Amino acid sequence: MHRFPDHLLKGHANFMAGRYAREKDRIRDLAAEGQTPTTMIIACCDSRAAPEMIFDSGPGELFVLRNVANLVPTYQPDGGQHGTSAAIEFAVKALAIANIVIMGHGRCGGIKAALSPEASPLDKGDFIGKWMSMLGELPDQIVQNDLMTPGERQTALERISIRNSIRNLRTFPYVADLEAQGKLAVHGAWFDISTGELWVMDSESGDFVRPEI
Repeated sequence: MHRFPDHLLKGHANFMAGRYAREKDRIRDLAAEGQTPTTMIIACCDSRAAPEMIFDSGPGELFVLRNVANLVPTYQPDGGQHGTSAAIEFAVKALAIANIVIMGHGRCGGIKAALSPEASPLDKGDFIGKWMSMLGELPDQIVQNDLMTPGERQTALERISIRNSIRNLRTFPYVADLEAQGKLAVHGAWFDISTGELWVMDSESGDFVRPEI
């Protein structure tokens, strides 16, 4: 029988002695009253890009969905099992989220695999190739630009993918309707793992810029 990982048990002990002890009343209120976050973050499942760490948020402040390469599919209410779409539906309809942020990051493994599928160990996998295929022809269009370095191609697709996911998100009727009414805002962001910098997509130009605080 396998023992539960020691580093997780130690981490929980530290949580109980530290953060839980400091925020016990708030956490208990959340347990009793339920969650009321105002912002949903759709982020990559990369362990280096945790939204709660990046935005220094506490329990109950963010509704976080993480998947490979922070992708959003188009609205497809068919018989399939759509985990990402289900989370979006819950956030918008049940939690009345006011903001949805699609947050990509530098050095994303999923994006790297999309640019060079033949070099990825997951090229023959059952799921990731199909998942990344929702980017369509975007990776090929970037690869064909031989004036870009590999690093430039990677960053470019990471950011273009965010715009693509925002476009897909707006195919959800209730997202488009609430956004038109001014009751929901959709944002794009890109996080640089090595520097810690956050780049935010300008809602008018689509450019990624360093925000002023």
